[in-house]
Amino acid sequence: MNPNESAKSHVKPDIILTGTAKTCPNGPPLGLVDIGSSENAYLFRVALPGVRHKCNIKFDIQREGRVRIEGMITESEALKNSLKGYEMKVQQLPSPGPFTISFNLPGPVDPRLCSPQFRTDGILEVIVMKYQIPLVSAEGLPENWYNGSFPAP
Repeated sequence: MNPNESAKSHVKPDIILTGTAKTCPNGPPLGLVDIGSSENAYLFRVALPGVRHKCNIKFDIQREGRVRIEGMITESEALKNSLKGYEMKVQQLPSPGPFTISFNLPGPVDPRLCSPQFRTDGILEVIVMKYQIPLVSAEGLPENWYNGSFPAP
């Protein structure tokens, strides 16, 4: 990748949608992504209308900041278990089926340090800590190794 492509990829994240997320012409868009940044972490929110349970989704975050979300939109239990067949005149939720959403965060992260929350309004909200390269002093010790137990030289 040349420097121009690298700079472009951090300007606006490319979002790749597959399955139901790509073909859904009805209702609120599946896969809308908002990304926020603080000094130490990134926050991202992904719209997942039609996903009823957090067990229907899984996500993977790579150290370089690549996020991949996979899931399944299932039919409404009320429609599936009904004795009469319903014909939907207006569809406000995405069609049932599998989906994949992929995007890049603006920088590297520590995927072990994330806190996901699947909200009742169908939003997946995740805070993930930025990857911090430890600063090393001339002596080879981390800059902030002193913890108060020893007198300063």
